[in-house]
Amino acid sequence: MIPERKFKSFVTIAVTIIMELICSSPSHTQESAPHASEVTTGPTSAWAELLQRMPYPHRIPLPPATPTVIDGTYTKFELKETPAIPCRRCPDYAPEGGAWKLNLNKGVFKIFHQVTGWRSLGSFTVSTDEPSGSKAGKLLLANDPTCHELLGVYSWKLEEDKLILKVIEDKCAIGLRAMNLSNLPWLSCQPPPTQASKGDQWQKPSGCD
Repeated sequence: MIPERKFKSFVTIAVTIIMELICSSPSHTQESAPHASEVTTGPTSAWAELLQRMPYPHRIPLPPATPTVIDGTYTKFELKETPAIPCRRCPDYAPEGGAWKLNLNKGVFKIFHQVTGWRSLGSFTVSTDEPSGSKAGKLLLANDPTCHELLGVYSWKLEEDKLILKVIEDKCAIGLRAMNLSNLPWLSCQPPPTQASKGDQWQKPSGCD
């Protein structure tokens, strides 16, 4: 018969050993640690890594990889007096303060927040209005892992080197994707035709680098 005091000591030691084994296991470390890119890379390399990824056709097939009229990289800067609150599972698409990047390229969109490292991607199809020609139309977003079963529908307009999005219907991330994409114009990181000959000498919007 083990004395009660010795039995309690044994249980305490056993629990301590088990907890140490759990905390040091690969699955626990992976779950509790920040995203690898947030630890080992900076914003520039994290953006470069995102540009190499392709979306998965969760809801609809990926569109043909052909250029579209709105292809390019765009940026916006969210003004916010308070810094982002550190959290392991922050709301997706929350328009936190700082620079955001949006890349549209041959039917694939990618979005990135430089401060927190949050990112997502998906596919898009675009149409143009008549008689507006190629400067306005409709945009359909799909295959976003944040809300892989939902589609987003927007109107778009290119105006003075800005991409202006207005939500028609988008419930992704309890409406936060719609708020994020449409609350500010997206400034083009491509030089306007009148400045194209100057190369990198033209003044890029904040966040393009």
